[in-house]
Amino acid sequence: MNRNTLIGFSLIAVVLIAFSYMSSPSQAEIDAYNHEQDSIAAVKMAQEQQQIVQDTLKGQKAAAAIDSAALFFPSMSDSLAGVNSLVTLKNDSLELTFNTQGGTIASARILGHKDTLNNMGVQLFTENGQHMDFIIKGLKQYINTRDLYFTPTQEADGSLTMTAQAQGNGQLIFKYRLGPDYMLHFSMQAVGLGDQLDPTNKEVVILWQDSCRQQERGFTFENQRSALTYKFHNGGTDYLSETSEKKETTEEPIDWVAFKNQYFSAVLISRDAFNTGAELASTPLDKSTRILKNYDARLTTKFDPTGLQASEFEMYLGPNDFRLIQDVEAQSEFGKDLELERLVYLGWPLFRFINRWFTLYVFDWLTKLGLPMGIVLILITMLLKLITYPMVKKSYMSSAKMRVLKPKLEEATKQYNKPEDQMQKQQAMMQLYAKYGVSPLGGCLPMLIQMPIWIAMFNFVPNAIQLRRESFLWMEDLSTYDPIPFIGQWDTHIWGIGDHLSLTCILFCVSNILYSYMTMRQQRDQMVGQQAEQMKMMQYMMYVMPVMFFFMFNDYGSGLNFYYFISLFFSAAIMWTLRKTTDDEKLLAILEAKYKENQNNPKKASGLAARLEEMQKRAAEMQKQQQNRK
Repeated sequence: MNRNTLIGFSLIAVVLIAFSYMSSPSQAEIDAYNHEQDSIAAVKMAQEQQQIVQDTLKGQKAAAAIDSAALFFPSMSDSLAGVNSLVTLKNDSLELTFNTQGGTIASARILGHKDTLNNMGVQLFTENGQHMDFIIKGLKQYINTRDLYFTPTQEADGSLTMTAQAQGNGQLIFKYRLGPDYMLHFSMQAVGLGDQLDPTNKEVVILWQDSCRQQERGFTFENQRSALTYKFHNGGTDYLSETSEKKETTEEPIDWVAFKNQYFSAVLISRDAFNTGAELASTPLDKSTRILKNYDARLTTKFDPTGLQASEFEMYLGPNDFRLIQDVEAQSEFGKDLELERLVYLGWPLFRFINRWFTLYVFDWLTKLGLPMGIVLILITMLLKLITYPMVKKSYMSSAKMRVLKPKLEEATKQYNKPEDQMQKQQAMMQLYAKYGVSPLGGCLPMLIQMPIWIAMFNFVPNAIQLRRESFLWMEDLSTYDPIPFIGQWDTHIWGIGDHLSLTCILFCVSNILYSYMTMRQQRDQMVGQQAEQMKMMQYMMYVMPVMFFFMFNDYGSGLNFYYFISLFFSAAIMWTLRKTTDDEKLLAILEAKYKENQNNPKKASGLAARLEEMQKRAAEMQKQQQNRK
């Protein structure tokens, strides 16, 4: 190697060492890199540990199922050979199917009612959408009835016994007995399992889940009237939100839990009540699923591990029919007021009182006559109008008196035309009304009279199962919306309207506009000065309400919209008739005679009129003091 070659290799080595030094990371970069690698390693380790935990839980669950099966079968080969078969109990009203795997009810079909395709029979729930598991605590593991295979034994009286045979003589037994219509009586009992179950555990856990199926054409309308409902042991009921996801843990014992949709319910009832801390959940689903919402309930109730006493239950599986539920509840063997009729929502206390003690009786009477449901709604409307007619007439006459006195009021108060004199003007008008014996508040009574009835019917009609699948005129089903004939529905969803236009909703809104026009004109004819001008502004606002009602009621049942349309029609007819039959000159003469009588025998205002007059005087004094300060 010559001198030049040696120098060349030396220079190359120096360059490589310098480049390596210059390109090497700093200590801070090395620390950051090491920290990053440690984090990645920690994440990988956590993921691996989580996977191990999940695998372990799966293994434990599978092992628990095997242990449960091993306890109830002599050998593993027998447990794997368990047969999953279906057994049926049926009467004229209900068809129930039980699964030998789990030993509980798998599906329920309500007879005598049509489904969405107008086929006879409503499938309340199916094996794929509903399941009910009973979990009891053993000495070594929890025993879930879903993991067990039962042997069915049917009796001639419509009863069914499902038996899971344990090693030795131990048995877990479900006994079912179907009543004459919609009530199922059943019990669960552990026999000869005292040495296998935890003697300190006095509870059985019930896991009940169901996918609430869409049964009616109007998804939104039905969904708003479907809710997980429960009854407190000491009385009263409550429910989870119909429109939003809701979870709740009860703070007191409950007698029953109902998975309810608009017209049908599945109710689980416990003789000993479900303990405090029941976990309830309701999750609404998308319209495309044709499932209204998922219901979940985790319940605990009394259980005897010695087998001396069975845990007793009942289930109501049927229509939300107020009178029918009352009759079926009488079949309960638990000796307590279950209040199952609360499944039929009749409104807040005042409106419930109207529906409970008036509307229901009238509706039952008219229904028994065999009349079409549309005629029943018309007759109910006419009866309500007949009952309220005396008060409506009295209210109208009060408005008519104010109308004929309008020229005299304008003449008597023309000196109070300034804005700051309005309080004095009102006071003068009240005094003049008192002299003529007229109450200015009388014209408000029609709305006050009709509003509770309107709201009561708003709660009653959508929950009346008698309207379901009943047709009238162009309406194919009074319980759901009625698309305009020859137009029907469309595929595209339009905001605020949806996929249809309801004809009865349009009729209701148009009649509401016409009725609003009549009432606004009547009130405007009786008002003086600036009040009449203010009424013009109010009139435009009143016309906005029917438009808002259209977007609200387009999804509602045609029966409800039809009732409101007929009600407004009769109200308008009554108002028109009273207007045509009222003689203004004769009415004015009567008022003049009253005025002279009051002049000869002056009377002080009393009651509400006196209080209003006193309030106006105080307001006038305060206004005058403010002006003096300025």
